[in-house]
Amino acid sequence: MKLRLLTCAELELAEAVDYYNSQLAGLGFEFAAEVKSTLERIVSCPSAWPRLSKRSRRCLVNRFPYGVLYQQDDASILVVAVMHLSRSPRRWQQHLRPDAGME
Repeated sequence: MKLRLLTCAELELAEAVDYYNSQLAGLGFEFAAEVKSTLERIVSCPSAWPRLSKRSRRCLVNRFPYGVLYQQDDASILVVAVMHLSRSPRRWQQHLRPDAGME
């Protein structure tokens, strides 16, 4: 199954990696590895994670307070957000606007 990330999700991931690396050398890379593992779990069993809406699901990242929000169709998985869990749950919906930078 093909995995795609919205540009805004890629930016969120990069910002979080930079933040964690600024807190402790190498911690951002550990975070990136956990997100990669989360993406692999999603690809291996995309319908296993709880729904947030009719089309969207969220899988939590181990060790870090983040969730990967995604949508699935027959051929692909679209990652909508890599979002800190303290943010408003409605914030991710902004990523789906036509001007949000889908690739």
